[in-house]
Amino acid sequence: MFVVCGEALFDVFLEGDVAPASSTLPLAARAGGSPFNVAVGLARLGRPVALLTGLSTDFLGDRLAAVLAAENVSDRLIVRKPAPTTLGLVSLGHGGAPAYAFYGDGAADRALTAADLPADLGAADCLHFGSYALVAQPTAGALAMLAAREKGRRFISLDPNVRPGVEPDIDLWRERVALFAAAADLIKISDEDMALLYPGADPERQAADWLDQGARAVAFTQAERGVTVWTSETRVDTPAAAVEVVDTVGAGDAFQAALLSALLADGAGGPWDAGRLAEAARFAAVAAALTCARRGADLPRRAEIETFLSEMPD
Repeated sequence: MFVVCGEALFDVFLEGDVAPASSTLPLAARAGGSPFNVAVGLARLGRPVALLTGLSTDFLGDRLAAVLAAENVSDRLIVRKPAPTTLGLVSLGHGGAPAYAFYGDGAADRALTAADLPADLGAADCLHFGSYALVAQPTAGALAMLAAREKGRRFISLDPNVRPGVEPDIDLWRERVALFAAAADLIKISDEDMALLYPGADPERQAADWLDQGARAVAFTQAERGVTVWTSETRVDTPAAAVEVVDTVGAGDAFQAALLSALLADGAGGPWDAGRLAEAARFAAVAAALTCARRGADLPRRAEIETFLSEMPD
C-alpha cells in the first residue's frame, strides 16, 4: 500500500477572458495539491493508497473528503482540523505552465503535528513526500519525523515540487529537501525545481550526490525534452510523449504516481535494470502527457495510458 503525505487544497482557475476592469471574476475550483493529486493518480492506476494530511472541517474539507472517497483513496490517516482549507489561485502562462498564489496561512493541511502521526502504518510499504508540506510548519516537522522514523523500513519517495509562493526562502527549501532526500529511495525532480534549488548545477552531478547518499534512483524531468533516470549502475533517457498541451497543471504529479506504480508493481525489492527503468519512465511520461492534454490536474487511468502506449510507434 502507498501512503502519500502532504497537502490537500482547491486550485482556483479564472474562467475565460475577463476585462481588466471587470468587477466580476468567474472562477472554477478543482480539488488538488501535489500530494493529493499523487494519491488520486495512484488510485486511478489501481493501487491501494491512503493520504496522510490535515483536512479542514469546513465545507471545502468535506468536499475534499468526498472526492477522495469517490476516487478510492483511503481516509484512515486523515486528521480533520478546525482550520481553513488552502486555496491556490492558478494563472496559466506560456505553454499552459501554471503560476500559483496560495492562501493558506493556518490552514488544516499545514497544521499536522507529531501527535497526529500514526503509530502504525500497517501494510504500507511506500511513503511519498513532497511540495510545500516539506516547509510549512508544523506539518513539515511532523513529516520529517515520520520520514526519519520509517527510513530503511519502508520505501520512501520524494518530489520537492518547490512552491516559492508558500515559502520564498530557497535556502530553507534547499535545507528541507536535503533532510528528506537523506531518507529517500527515489527522488524525482523537475528542471524548474533543479534551477531553483541548485542554480547552475549539473543535474547528473546532483543525482550522483543523492545516489551516494543512498537513493536507489533519481528521475530528472524536463517537460517536452523528456526524462532521465539515473541509478548507481545505469542511465536511461526517455523522450516525452507528444500531445496537444492544454496546460501542465498536475503533469509532474501524474508522472510521479505512474513512476511509483510501475517501479513498485512487484514490491520495493525488485531489481531495476535499464529495461525496467525505461519501461517505467515511458509509462510515467505518457501519464504526464495525457494530463497535459486536458484542463487541470485530471490524472489518467491505467487503461488510458495502456491505450496510448499501444498506439505509439515502436
